[in-house]
Amino acid sequence: MEITDLSPAERRVWRAFPRGEAVDFRDGADDDPMAGAGWGPGRTVRAEVLRALLLDGPRQDGEIAGLKLTGARVTGRLDLGYGTVDHPVRLRACHFEHAPYLYGAHLRILVFSDSALPGLNAGAVRVDGVLRLNCCRITGPVRLAGAQVSGALFLNGARLGDPEAPADADEPGPTAGAAEGPVLRLNHALIGADLWAVDLVAHGQIRLKATTVEGQVNLDRARLHAPGGTALHAENLSVGTDLRGADLRVDGRVDLRGATIPRQFDLTRARLSNPGGQALRASSCTIGELWLRDAEPIQGKVTLRRSQLDVLHLPPEVWPGRIRTDGLSYRTLVPHLPAARRLPLLERDADGYVPYAYEQLTLAYRTAGDEAAARTVQLAKLRRHRRTLPPYARIWGYLQDAAVGYGFRPMRAAGWLLALLLTGTLAFARHHPRPLKPDEAPDFDPLFYTLDLLLPIIGFGQESAFAPRGWHQWLSYGLIVTGWILATTIAAGISRSLSRQ
Repeated sequence: MEITDLSPAERRVWRAFPRGEAVDFRDGADDDPMAGAGWGPGRTVRAEVLRALLLDGPRQDGEIAGLKLTGARVTGRLDLGYGTVDHPVRLRACHFEHAPYLYGAHLRILVFSDSALPGLNAGAVRVDGVLRLNCCRITGPVRLAGAQVSGALFLNGARLGDPEAPADADEPGPTAGAAEGPVLRLNHALIGADLWAVDLVAHGQIRLKATTVEGQVNLDRARLHAPGGTALHAENLSVGTDLRGADLRVDGRVDLRGATIPRQFDLTRARLSNPGGQALRASSCTIGELWLRDAEPIQGKVTLRRSQLDVLHLPPEVWPGRIRTDGLSYRTLVPHLPAARRLPLLERDADGYVPYAYEQLTLAYRTAGDEAAARTVQLAKLRRHRRTLPPYARIWGYLQDAAVGYGFRPMRAAGWLLALLLTGTLAFARHHPRPLKPDEAPDFDPLFYTLDLLLPIIGFGQESAFAPRGWHQWLSYGLIVTGWILATTIAAGISRSLSRQ
């Protein structure tokens, strides 16, 4: 391309390129890139000119060439597909007529900050430094599938998608909100440092499926809108440190199946909302700490099946009406609350009675040194299990519960014994039973006679020496039967309790 073929604005960019100098077309009058379609020839640069500069532009000895352009209207399509660009590319606050095509390109540094674009096709792009899309307004899809960015990827303050379009479907198709699919497709990408998306606003799906981020993913204060669909699809996401989402607002599903987050998944003060569907699906995940501190009550179902966590910070008021936690394991549960506050949450499991959930809660209380709460959880587990049995099989459970609380309430047995002992002692003190052999019978003692009836193993010689009559005889039968039932339930409860130690 000859310089004589260039407009005055293009010649200005051409001359600045060999020295890496910045060209700023902004004049302060109307610098909103979204209105850049009305910018005149004085701020217009053809995409083919930029392509010629980047792929085979002029050089100047002793200078480092680079494209540093601000406030330009770029007409045509910037096509760098499969090309290798050895110079930094900084296109700030620019208005692009067409979506840049960078598929398979290899660049050093790529910056589109504050620009307005109808989309970006940069699948399989390789960037040796950072990729900046801060504060961009991109109405079409951003394709970065398979991208490799050695540095960080910045999306702070970016606005993705068309707010007037319906939410994207889970898979692109004729019913999707945008014909091209998700508003950001970053699946199978590799980010060598952090992914920053603070204050991001997305109208449509963000896809991070099987993406690897060596550092952290930061979604603090982001707003993701995909009502009725999947707002964040991050299945098998691998994060080096944290996934931050403080003050995150999501309308739609968050899908994190199989994700690996070794440190914190922080949803402090977050709001997850997908009424009638799943709000959070984080099954088979490995997470260091999951924080829902001061979060709003989740609207929609939550699935944490088969996930492994070290710390679960979960206030009960945040939990939704339906959950799925079978196979969820955690070491520490905070804040530390009485078992009575935690147990109702286990009743909400969509799978019904899940024994593992009770065992896991018991383990968490024992790890915290709260043995009393652990026993309460175990008792609740047995009562919940009893409700799953047929009516005839529940009778023995009711007897064990009433007698000794399945072995977790041993003092209840002492209360029953004391009440029955007092009843029998008073009754037989008023009406002594007749001796079977008056010449050989010992002196009658109502206390030890009642003990003889109640305790099936220990004998004081009173029961065999005396025979009550009338209703006292029926009382003695009742004490004998009750004693056997009480002894059996005590033995079964103690055995069950010891087997869990």
